[in-house]
Amino acid sequence: MSNTKETLVTAFALFSLFFGAGNLILPPQLGFKSGGFWWLVTIGFCISAVLIPILGIMAHAKLQGTIFDFGKKVSSSFGLAYAIIIYAVSISLPSPRTASVTHEMAIAPYFDIPSWITSIVYFLLVFIFVMNRSKILNLIGKLLTPGIILILIGLIGIITFTVHFSFPGTEFTNPFTDGLLEGYQTFDAIGAVVVGGVIIVSINIKHKEKAYLYKRNLIRKAGWLAGLALFAIYMGLILSGSLVHDSFDASISRTSLLSGMATMALGNVGNLFLSILVALACFTTAVGIVAGTSDFIKSRFNDSKLAYLITAIIGCVLGVVIGQFNVAYIIKVALPALMFIYPITIILILLNITPDKYASSIIFKAVTITTIIFSIPDFLESIGAIAPSEEMFSWIPLQQYSLGWLLPALAVFAIFNLLFTPQKGSIS
Repeated sequence: MSNTKETLVTAFALFSLFFGAGNLILPPQLGFKSGGFWWLVTIGFCISAVLIPILGIMAHAKLQGTIFDFGKKVSSSFGLAYAIIIYAVSISLPSPRTASVTHEMAIAPYFDIPSWITSIVYFLLVFIFVMNRSKILNLIGKLLTPGIILILIGLIGIITFTVHFSFPGTEFTNPFTDGLLEGYQTFDAIGAVVVGGVIIVSINIKHKEKAYLYKRNLIRKAGWLAGLALFAIYMGLILSGSLVHDSFDASISRTSLLSGMATMALGNVGNLFLSILVALACFTTAVGIVAGTSDFIKSRFNDSKLAYLITAIIGCVLGVVIGQFNVAYIIKVALPALMFIYPITIILILLNITPDKYASSIIFKAVTITTIIFSIPDFLESIGAIAPSEEMFSWIPLQQYSLGWLLPALAVFAIFNLLFTPQKGSIS
């Protein structure tokens, strides 16, 4: 395979990894609420939903390892604990959310069926596919992404060129940070850490002695291509959402807005096709999450098939219980977990792409511990344990934007590098 072709194939694989069907419901409503500040919201959203995940893949290309390797410089125990938490979050929140998105977009508009029935049937099918793996699902997944992209290009193009460019006032107090924090809900940084290693390993290199450098260069090129494509789609959806502000009720839900925009631009048939494709894409995502989590637990118990079975059952039961709630509720429930785990994930990604000279084990430990400590106020605020204006934490820079961990982590990184990184020409 030629270098150009392999780069494009890898870029498409990365794009498909991050282009989750559940993510599509987030940008339109961001735009709908952003008004004339849609561009600022786009920048914030794409930093956490595009840039950080792509950097996560590049970190995997450098490490050539698994999720454990992301935290191993902190300690092996931390690496294991981090992996367990990540898989627990994945199976408890984004997996059930796929069932909720499917119900709201593909079932509720056409059939009078309660959400709990959809959830049961959905995860029964997920369980069957998890226990009986088939290449058919991978094939379906590869065909779904181009189909969804074509429909979205039509949706974005028609709305952009037919709707009058006028914007209302924004509903956001801080458009940039609101967009940034909404990007957490894509779970894509977590997805990069969990699945990125699989993509790296799947790249076949004939000359093994050149494999490391070749993979790094390939991922770098493919990553930026995938990132640009994701940025274009998300920007188009956010802009389209801001342009249709007069066409829908202000309280419209995320799923209803996306469906309404599809109907507005492509008619009922276009919306039906989008709903079906999104439902199928959600299903493949759920199967991947449950199977991946089951594989992880299986590997921790000496490749026990019983451990795999029990984990798959637990994952699907959680899916049924949580997946019957509406998307807005699941997003709200996910916020506390994301406010805690996402900053840690971002820091681990950034540290792992930093040259080893500036990211020694002691720097990993110090910066990660600092991030954990300064993420606690955001977590407490997200569960209502403290008020946003709590004076106890008001001294922390950027705390009012739920980014209180950022500057302390950067400061500790700089200080520890000055103290522990040998300077050029010094005697170490």
